[in-house]
Amino acid sequence: MKRVRLDYRWYFLPLWEHVNASCLRVSNMAAPLPGRCAFFVEKKNRFCKMIVGKGKRFCGEHATMESSSTRIVCPLDPKHTVAEDRLDQHLKKCNSREKPKPVYYAENINAGDDEDEPKPQVSLSEVSRLELESLVDKLKTATEELHCDVEDRVLSHPVLQDELRNPKNGDSAHKHLKQQSSILGHLEELDLLRRGRCFVEFGAGRGKLSHWIYEALKTCRDQEFCEDLQLLLVERCSTRFKVDGKHQGGVVRFERLQVDIQHLDLSKARPQHNHNLPVVGVGKHLCGAATDLALRCLLGRSGPETEPPTKRFKQSEPGPGTDPEPLALHPGPSSGLVLGLAVALCCHHRCEWRHYVGQQFFLQRGLGPVEFSAFCRMSSWATCGLRATNQDRPSQDPTNQREDDEEHEPMEATDAVNRFLSPAERQRIGRLCKLLIDAGRCDFLKTRGFASRLSHYVTLDVTLENVLLTAVPSSSSSSCPAT
Repeated sequence: MKRVRLDYRWYFLPLWEHVNASCLRVSNMAAPLPGRCAFFVEKKNRFCKMIVGKGKRFCGEHATMESSSTRIVCPLDPKHTVAEDRLDQHLKKCNSREKPKPVYYAENINAGDDEDEPKPQVSLSEVSRLELESLVDKLKTATEELHCDVEDRVLSHPVLQDELRNPKNGDSAHKHLKQQSSILGHLEELDLLRRGRCFVEFGAGRGKLSHWIYEALKTCRDQEFCEDLQLLLVERCSTRFKVDGKHQGGVVRFERLQVDIQHLDLSKARPQHNHNLPVVGVGKHLCGAATDLALRCLLGRSGPETEPPTKRFKQSEPGPGTDPEPLALHPGPSSGLVLGLAVALCCHHRCEWRHYVGQQFFLQRGLGPVEFSAFCRMSSWATCGLRATNQDRPSQDPTNQREDDEEHEPMEATDAVNRFLSPAERQRIGRLCKLLIDAGRCDFLKTRGFASRLSHYVTLDVTLENVLLTAVPSSSSSSCPAT
């Protein structure tokens, strides 16, 4: 019988290659990089990459390896530790320490009255069907009295056309570019996109909207023109990849204010040399209460105007090469003059009664903070009404003022609600809730002498949050809602 010799090398080859690779990694990581920490991080299978002090082997975080000092969690930021015997010195220079407030910080200046904040309300999941039917009836009654249609007005601006045609931009980039282009188109249509303005972008994030405003107005680069243009970017969080950093040192002033809109005193945020430039407020998806805070910041914080709006005068035709003056300028708390605004609305479920500018509008219709709170939560049905559940949706920060992903509405439709209302009906009710809340904002603008408009500024396939609020000083055109 002939003996057959079996070759087992094919079986052990993958294991042998794995061993060789492991040995190669170990040999490569046999010692830390020069000037870096000597602590081996088991979880990452490498040495710590933090830079060490002169004459030391370990970084501050791993200094316990060569020191007998006990390390404790920093009381200002639990994400790092500090030597117990050096705690006092560390607290004086910790990056998480409370820093001096800027001059434009005024605590709760735009927040509203604490007494207006209602008690915490029960979840919609705990509301009975009878109570829910009553809320829906109140909503329909209140919205039937409105004569406030949301127009379809998808505009664009030529300054963004090249970027919109750029094949290197993906779907997400095109989505934001279409929104920015339409907002600039609305500013152009309202004659707000001109020189001699101070543009205040609320919830600026990376500052892309201000960037395109600058691009649309940079046709003239002489120093006199640029002194008549200012861009203030208001954002409470530290943001990476800011586009306004590319414009630092230029003749046009980009100034970033890291402050919550709730605490922003705009009158102290503007330089003295152009303190009297008229203001135009802009924003791309100001989440929930941030829209109300921005309106309070621009046009007043509470109650109706104590004085009537500035009387309008017919202007003569401007001469060649001159810039026509606006027909009406309205004083605001910015100590300047407010020419108008264009704000993309978002996340009505994050609105709060205390900050809401349309409280009088609600009270005049027999509605109060309880109904307002319920309508805010029901407003999320406008964007999630056709979805069965929200169990797989990530949780969101309820205090966020702006996010790049606009479709982040939670859904609060329980099985009982699903049996009572169809998905299409929930979606319609959610839109009515948003419309009623926005109508209160329009009513606030009317008390300040402004004519406002709600527009679908992009299509639903771009974003479900596609409503833009614009306002300019009142003229013969009626504001929304009609009263």
